[in-house]
Amino acid sequence: MASNGIFFIVLSALFLVQGISSLVCGQSPLLNTSGTASPLYGKQDLASNKKTVTPVYGFRIINIYPHDPDAFTQGLTFYQGDLYEGTGLYGNSSLRKIELATGKILKVHHLPAKYFGEGITIWRNKLIQLTWKSKIGFVYDLQTFRLLSTFSYPTEGWGITCDGNNLIMSDGTATLRFLNPRTFKIVRQIEVRDRGKAVPHINELEYVRGEVYANIWDTGYIARVSPQTGKILGWIDLRGLYQLVPKGGKADVLNGIAYDAKNDRLLVTGKFWPHIFEIRLEKLQ
Repeated sequence: MASNGIFFIVLSALFLVQGISSLVCGQSPLLNTSGTASPLYGKQDLASNKKTVTPVYGFRIINIYPHDPDAFTQGLTFYQGDLYEGTGLYGNSSLRKIELATGKILKVHHLPAKYFGEGITIWRNKLIQLTWKSKIGFVYDLQTFRLLSTFSYPTEGWGITCDGNNLIMSDGTATLRFLNPRTFKIVRQIEVRDRGKAVPHINELEYVRGEVYANIWDTGYIARVSPQTGKILGWIDLRGLYQLVPKGGKADVLNGIAYDAKNDRLLVTGKFWPHIFEIRLEKLQ
């Protein structure tokens, strides 16, 4: 189990050997061996703009789970006890079903080498996966990963999630498009804005308790977006996680958000990260 005390003692030792420094006021950035929450991470200095009126959230780590360090994570979602992941890069893109507690890959489908895999989501009994520049999406049977159909879109494909009625898709700009999950036609679209200014580079998406959580590429932040208006309701500062990722390797940017609605668990990871972090948000004062 990920909360096992021995696991965290070993993990802590590994981090200390690698020289990971503390994140906040000299406190240890690791979980303690009882598996309780870590110290609060985060700073209320978003974009160095002290005039921001948008709420900023830090986080506490609740659990740390193993993750394939060779997975270039592009999409993440949680469904009925298991984690599903879409990975990218030409020649290495895949769709995976993963046991969260162990990181074991339970099922995998490899995309043809000409496709660069992107975001994934689940609608009913189907898995949906985007590609980056090919302008084509894949629809799979959830249980078997058998390819059922494809669909096209006019933009790049970055992130995708589902609100229960529509698919919500990003393309790297400030625009979120809502698609009919049966026809893949655009129903409507919104522009994501913070204090009136468009926010581009929207990447991985996850629908969480009536909001769209949107990873802003290469920033270390997740935006909490109103799906009705596009207004950013809050910022989640996850930059502290980078200090828990081994240095000197190929670990890349934050990318991967999954939500376990049944147990109210928020999971995040990054490209080539060796861990998935279960976090709890706390508003910074």
